[in-house]
Amino acid sequence: MTARLHVVGIGNAIVDVLAHADEDFLVRHSLTKGTMALIDSDTADKLYDDMASAVECSGGSAANTIAGLASLGGRGAFIGKVKDDTLGKVFKHDIEAIGVDFPTAPSTAGASTARCLINVTPDAERTMSTFLGACVELNTADVDEAVIQDAQVTYLEGYLWDGEEAKAAFVKAAEIAHAAGREVSLSLSDPFCVGRHRESFLELVEQHVDILFANEEEIKALYEVDTFDAALQHVRGHCKVSALTRGSKGSVIVAGDEIHLVDAEPDVTVVDTTGAGDAYAAGFLFGYTDGGQNDLAYCGRLGSIASAEIISHFGARPETPLIELVKAKLG
Repeated sequence: MTARLHVVGIGNAIVDVLAHADEDFLVRHSLTKGTMALIDSDTADKLYDDMASAVECSGGSAANTIAGLASLGGRGAFIGKVKDDTLGKVFKHDIEAIGVDFPTAPSTAGASTARCLINVTPDAERTMSTFLGACVELNTADVDEAVIQDAQVTYLEGYLWDGEEAKAAFVKAAEIAHAAGREVSLSLSDPFCVGRHRESFLELVEQHVDILFANEEEIKALYEVDTFDAALQHVRGHCKVSALTRGSKGSVIVAGDEIHLVDAEPDVTVVDTTGAGDAYAAGFLFGYTDGGQNDLAYCGRLGSIASAEIISHFGARPETPLIELVKAKLG
């Protein structure tokens, strides 16, 4: 059966709060640069109060990827939990306005819609502190079987593994996708996230995942090795495709005996690295589901083009339609 959707993403529905910060700010709040830490509501309030002037925009790793897919002309859906509050309404409006299906009903009680407080230092590195809020209430009942069956790829973010109910939803979605003859993709999300769930992630990669996304630090953390080359040897054979990003060094795509080296886009002024990996996954998955399964280097090039746009400005969603950039660069 032909799939109506290119990709359905399942992840944390979050509103990002972005601000510039100096190194002293990170030290003052005991933040580890370049990582994501989970925080409670009180800590979120204190951190927010000390942040510089901020910009608010809808975010969340998998949601950013689906937004990027839509900007490329892809057909996407997103499953994630918000509360029926002001930020929840903002999230729903933002994602539906770009043409993405958002079938998940909001919660009417409990924690508020999630916030990710993102502090960007002068070197353009982002440090994230996330209050998951309503995200943790995502459960198996929210997994829309028809939507999963109707997508070529179900894309899951590793951050989901931080909640027990969300974890069960994650596994259910993967099982539905494979039963329908579809593919499952996973982003490892963050080195600390990998550290928290390493054994579970190894099992997922070996048993449920067809397409794996990870950056250099994440893949080394998964296999507990010191070098990228060692991690590369470990991941070979465990997934149909592994797309491994290396920042300014580009990316490496592994599929069986094939290895494709993809350069990063040249002449990019890096402003903010928030969402770079999400955008890469968007470009790669759009290429993959739009007829490019046999040209993985092309998929990687689309990922590089998408991520280059994202890091050139503040925020994790495209400011320029990605489809226009691809046409300009590739014709």
